[in-house]
Amino acid sequence: MNIQVVRPRDLGDSERARWRELQKADPGLDNPFLSVEFAVAMDRLRDYVRVAVISDGAGIAGFFPYERHNFGIGKPLGGFLTTCHGLIATPELNLDAKALLRACKLSVFDFDHLVAGQPTFAPYEQDVRPAPVMDFTSGFEAWIDQVKANSPKNLKTVRYKERKLGREQGELRFAWASADPEVLRTLLAWKSDQYRRTGRVDRFAQPWIVELTEMMHAEKSPDFGGVLTMLYAGDVPVAGHFGLRTATTLVGWFPAYDTEFARYSPGIVHHLQMAEAAANDGLHMVDMGKGGKEYKDWLKSGVLYVAEGRIARPSATAAVHWIGRTPFNKARTIVMDRPSLYKAADRVLKGFGRVRTSVQQQESPNVVKEASGAS
Repeated sequence: MNIQVVRPRDLGDSERARWRELQKADPGLDNPFLSVEFAVAMDRLRDYVRVAVISDGAGIAGFFPYERHNFGIGKPLGGFLTTCHGLIATPELNLDAKALLRACKLSVFDFDHLVAGQPTFAPYEQDVRPAPVMDFTSGFEAWIDQVKANSPKNLKTVRYKERKLGREQGELRFAWASADPEVLRTLLAWKSDQYRRTGRVDRFAQPWIVELTEMMHAEKSPDFGGVLTMLYAGDVPVAGHFGLRTATTLVGWFPAYDTEFARYSPGIVHHLQMAEAAANDGLHMVDMGKGGKEYKDWLKSGVLYVAEGRIARPSATAAVHWIGRTPFNKARTIVMDRPSLYKAADRVLKGFGRVRTSVQQQESPNVVKEASGAS
């Protein structure tokens, strides 16, 4: 095996074509975060993005996109922004993982959404988690029947709120694959507000993430692109989502809604309409990603599996990294496994968000008022 490390931008046309060929050949790799277009976009914005090109006697056997941070700390491409990572390779490719790290000049590689079961990384998987999906391969009606079987009460409640929203706020209209950048800005403003309200870090406070989202929104090709959806009541936007897709799979990324309409549960109403639009557009699946949101349990009609784990070469850097990361990862897993702990943690974060917003209002009332008006 020969391993050459390059920037994604330096891949030639034949190499990019081989990447797409490998991805299409394995259903387990049907995820836009594994697409060459995403790697190239990340490389345009971040200097630490690399890809290992793995060749054997017959040609290119695989690609390993990753981030190389200070001291040889390796992270999955996109890190906390993405819900899938791994090798884009022939299914039988089985490398010595530590030799791969050595070729990539990495001391350690920590992963939490790796495609489960890849031979190179399987020995280092410490936990495997289900990621719920909406599966439309048998048609939209078959999927909605599964949702009804999962929780008829929830579906009935959402349909009631959907009708109520239309009666009281204006006829509902759903926009699939909107190209309007102003609609995207509206959605991101809602999402930033949600991050602040719930005590999370506002990802869109980082300009490069905003730029990445805008770049992905502009991507339109048969095999890769951004999909912006918006639910309107009359002419007023009430809930939306921005995600990435391959030819057959849409991955959930940034859902949000206008809190003025919260009593109608517009986010779930939107998800039902997005599912129907996705199925009508020929998509086979919406990947909702692993996580502790209850609505995923009754919207799902199948699961994919992603793995958590860690690979390290003996070094002082790897030891320090273990001390800093492993206890946190274990604590996060415990919380995610127990609904009562997850809800308690969520309440604490939301309380922190309310306190932080209150302090900001006292310190800069005009700035907060303007920001609220924009969302």
